[in-house]
Amino acid sequence: MNRSFLFVPGDSERKLEKALDAGADALIIDLEDSVTADARPRARELTRDYIEGKDDVWVRINPAESDDAIHDLQAVMPGAPDGIVLPKPRNADDAMRLAMKLDELEGQHGIDAGRTKILPLCTERPRALFALDGYVGATSRLAGLSWGAEDLAAAVGARANRDADGNWLPPYELARSLCLFAAAAAEVPAFDTVFTDFRDLDGLARYASNAARDGFVGMLAIHPAQVETINNAFAPSVADLERAARIVALFDDNPGAGALGLDGEMIDRPHLVQARRTIALAEELKTKQ
Repeated sequence: MNRSFLFVPGDSERKLEKALDAGADALIIDLEDSVTADARPRARELTRDYIEGKDDVWVRINPAESDDAIHDLQAVMPGAPDGIVLPKPRNADDAMRLAMKLDELEGQHGIDAGRTKILPLCTERPRALFALDGYVGATSRLAGLSWGAEDLAAAVGARANRDADGNWLPPYELARSLCLFAAAAAEVPAFDTVFTDFRDLDGLARYASNAARDGFVGMLAIHPAQVETINNAFAPSVADLERAARIVALFDDNPGAGALGLDGEMIDRPHLVQARRTIALAEELKTKQ
């Protein structure tokens, strides 16, 4: 499970060279917002060369309906990226059309069928918020859902999307929640969006901790300095693991029980599911070390 996805501009050789040392669980090489149109041809070449032979490297292409998206895919797929980040999808149909294109390109380049995953940024257009249930069963390539507030705010003409304390304003908190619930309905992980003030690591720590509390399994990063804070926030603590182990042991000792008492609190089957998930995540993270 990836806790941190670090965006890296596809047209910056310097940033690409430094990215692997940041400690992110995965990289997203960006061919969209951080790359101007005239720089994209060169960025595609750099990206293709960079991703070849590397693990846990994704590419953010341009919106699915654009000509740039096809050029992006044709350029980078020979390098066999782990996945494609899909910006501004209108609905799950865009992800399904992308999946069909990946079927074709994997075949052309001798890539194992279905290897290339898809991560849509599912809330960047207003219309997309009314169709998030479409991701349920949409494609086996779906690796999760994430969301974005900047394009959404621009689309509605908002003057801000956060309040003076850095908290999401209600329309964008709604979008965040809908992404989380849509991911749960589709039975895939939810990844929280970027924290844009990369100098405020204390604020990032609070934000990431709240995201983990709410059910997100990781988040996107825009600067290498954010990676360690994000990774720590989404890793189970010693106390989390101890409690999870006690819950599992309690139900193992009482097979068939629906609810049991632990430290003065009633524990039922949803707590057991979460405890097992916590232990599984800790075991998975050990393999990354």
